[in-house]
Amino acid sequence: MTDKRENIFETMSKDILNSTLSEQEKNKMLKNIQSLKNKQINLMITGATGSGKSSTINALFDANVAKVGISSDPETMDITKYTLKNLVLWDSPGLGDGTEADARHSKNIIKKLSETDSNGNYLIDLVLVILDGSTRDYGTDYKLINKVIIPNLGKDAADRILVAINKCDKAKSRHWNYETNQPDEVAKKFLEEKVESVRHRIRENTGVDIEPIYYSAGEKDSDDEKQNPYNLSKLLYYIIQHTPKDKQLAYVDNISQDNESWKDNDNLKDYSQEVQQGFVDRIRDWARAGSNDFRKIGEILGMGKTGEKIGKIVGTGLGVATEVIGAVGKSIEKFLDWIF
Repeated sequence: MTDKRENIFETMSKDILNSTLSEQEKNKMLKNIQSLKNKQINLMITGATGSGKSSTINALFDANVAKVGISSDPETMDITKYTLKNLVLWDSPGLGDGTEADARHSKNIIKKLSETDSNGNYLIDLVLVILDGSTRDYGTDYKLINKVIIPNLGKDAADRILVAINKCDKAKSRHWNYETNQPDEVAKKFLEEKVESVRHRIRENTGVDIEPIYYSAGEKDSDDEKQNPYNLSKLLYYIIQHTPKDKQLAYVDNISQDNESWKDNDNLKDYSQEVQQGFVDRIRDWARAGSNDFRKIGEILGMGKTGEKIGKIVGTGLGVATEVIGAVGKSIEKFLDWIF
């Protein structure tokens, strides 16, 4: 079934077309929007069986890959491709115990990581490695990360890999309050130590310093026992931060609209608002490159459907993005006045 919903770039285009900008300015902006529209994110998600790759994808994005292969690619064998508008997911199993099978699968992963796009850049923008927080044995995971993935990510390896520990509620289940969906201090300390242990082990073996996070994709198998995700908004925030800036807007149309999924987190940041602000910043960057009348563009996109669309994502509700986008042009105008 084809998704006929209007994407963020079509929304931006309509706001520009309905504006009072000159035809010359409109054409310039529409050309730049088309360039953005052609950007595609390639995200590889890998992890051992049972780590929760499918549940993570389903919770983050507007998809159900556990049941439907949206656009599978049979030529990649063990790596399955799913296409969600401008977001392409490469679902890769982790390593197992079979030496021959592992060698073959490792070659498949390395081949995919070495692929380049038409501009000569690496095809895979980010590798998300999911660990199972309910277990202590990460032997095969470390082998995958240290021997297969990081050595084949190039000089920017730290920017192209994100390690996330799923099922954090199962790590110290006796110290998890399932009613409030929050860990107590004992569980927090345990999870922080687990994160630091993973970080140290990877740095010790590869020299690459990464910042793992912990989260829970939640349980959705039974409506009677549904458990909302925890730190899902933090995971999304980190994914976006690790994605090249010129591609980040492509996430807007793929983020899950289930507001309940985004509300429970560690509250170290307002991750939902940070995600919104990040999208607003990308629109600001684009507007600065595409028009001389930044203030007017900010008002057009902020008060139009673009601001409304961004204001509805990740459960923060309408209003934040509308105001911020509207202020973007004004702040840039003041900055230019100060310079000149």
